[in-house]
Amino acid sequence: LRAGALPVEVDIVQESSIGPSLGKDSIQRGIISIITGVILVIIYMFLRYRWLGLVGNLALVLNMFIMFGALAAFKATLTLDGIAGIILTIGMTVDANVIIFERIKEEFRAGKSSGPAVKGGFQKSLSAIFDASLTTLAVAFILLLMGTGPVKGFAVTLSIGIIGSLFCALFFSRFLLDTTGLTQRVEVTVKPETA
Repeated sequence: LRAGALPVEVDIVQESSIGPSLGKDSIQRGIISIITGVILVIIYMFLRYRWLGLVGNLALVLNMFIMFGALAAFKATLTLDGIAGIILTIGMTVDANVIIFERIKEEFRAGKSSGPAVKGGFQKSLSAIFDASLTTLAVAFILLLMGTGPVKGFAVTLSIGIIGSLFCALFFSRFLLDTTGLTQRVEVTVKPETA
């Protein structure tokens, strides 16, 4: 780097290199953390939301398949930065479904039946989910354009995950709720508010 460099002499105090076995160990630990995180999220979602949580869990698993499928199709190498993008995507996928499920529960509490409650829940949560995903996708795009190797890996993984998360939350979850009848089970457990 010559442009913008300070007129200071650099003395190398210590130099070290990391062997491939340490990097491989870090990747394996990262994959274990992804699997552990997904399992814990699945347990939490089911305990917290029961049948809606089952839908959210299926959406999360589908998003993982989308991400790993896209990474395999692009022949991308999984790095620690990519693992960080995957972990962030897990959070965003769950967050989108939680927003939807809370809105659906609000609709049930307002006395709506399952069909209108699902429709209203999705309509009321669409802007929050879309705005959060769009701003994160914009940041990922900037990182992709301006970043170096590791940062680009994070940005690519995050971008794929955000697009998959939007699809899973807004289309796949909606499809499951509209076709499976699970919302009737939710409707029974959520009591309407009394005035």
